[in-house]
Amino acid sequence: MGHQVRGVIARSEKAPVELVTVLVPDPGPGEVLVRVQACGVCHTDLHYREGAINDEFPFLLGHEASGKVQAVGPDVTNVAPGDFVVLAWRAPCGQCRSCLRGRPWYCFDSRNASQKMTLEDGTPLSAAIGIGAFAEVCLVAAGQAVKVDPAARPEAAGLVGCGIMAGYGAIMNTAKVERGDTVAVFGCGGVGNAAIHAAALAGARKVIAVDVDQRKLELARQFGATDLVDSSQVNPVSAVRELTGGFGADVTVEAVGRPEVMKQAFHARDHAGTMIQSGVPNPKMRIDLGMLDFYGRGGALRPSWYGDCLPTRDFPILIDLYLRGRYDLDRFVSETIALDQVEEAFAKMQRNEVLRSVVVFPDA
Repeated sequence: MGHQVRGVIARSEKAPVELVTVLVPDPGPGEVLVRVQACGVCHTDLHYREGAINDEFPFLLGHEASGKVQAVGPDVTNVAPGDFVVLAWRAPCGQCRSCLRGRPWYCFDSRNASQKMTLEDGTPLSAAIGIGAFAEVCLVAAGQAVKVDPAARPEAAGLVGCGIMAGYGAIMNTAKVERGDTVAVFGCGGVGNAAIHAAALAGARKVIAVDVDQRKLELARQFGATDLVDSSQVNPVSAVRELTGGFGADVTVEAVGRPEVMKQAFHARDHAGTMIQSGVPNPKMRIDLGMLDFYGRGGALRPSWYGDCLPTRDFPILIDLYLRGRYDLDRFVSETIALDQVEEAFAKMQRNEVLRSVVVFPDA
């Protein structure tokens, strides 16, 4: 029969988002219908609106979400109606060459719902990162709905589905930071501060926060940064080296997605150190590095896709850390907003006024 709900779409490139009626089908085989309780406004949603991801407009935005399972399709066994879930944009297929080699966090055929959500006139919507959770109800593949402890606040839990996982996973999964390491994080937005918080949790000896915004640096201190570097005032590479005995950090994390910041992170690492790229660049960006610099410094340069996470393993771990008071998800929630305030939230994001605005659905 389907469901008629309110949802936020990007109809065309760079146009303001619109609150419209969305038609959501009942779940088919392997699909789950989720009543969304909260959804964070992520920078990736803005990338979609700006046409920086692809041109498959119109997009149903929103992906950093939590909610309750409303209905399941045939053959779904991992969740049941009433379960509290966090939505994941990666749902390993279990059959591709990466999954079969025991690396499901690199799955090359991640699952999404087979059916499309549409506008009232039947126009199919492209769900942002295969989710589309700026809607009162959304349809996802069963593997995208990860059951977690329902004691977690929905507005905090939903953030685990994207930005928090990207930063936390960059430290824990990709870099595998150990006790006593030195870590420098370039960019102290949601992803960067998630990485800073994780590095402190992992026992890093120094956690250096680098940003041009004093407000974000103060937040970084609250998340566990031991040292703050205002890169609008000093050379960040020199500052990181000075703070690490002249050597550079064992691990650097680029959490902005800009070539000039990536070069800073590259040069701020110790000899044979590791640089992690977790910021999402747009398709037109390029990096220019001297080949001798690349070869001569050794170490590792690694992209971190979604924090190299396995959602069914890592989402419950993070929620448990949150409920035990060891990982402060609440501090990432700058404000809660209504569904019709997403465009205003994008403007606040661009002005660096928030870590996360979170849409809360009062009737969920």
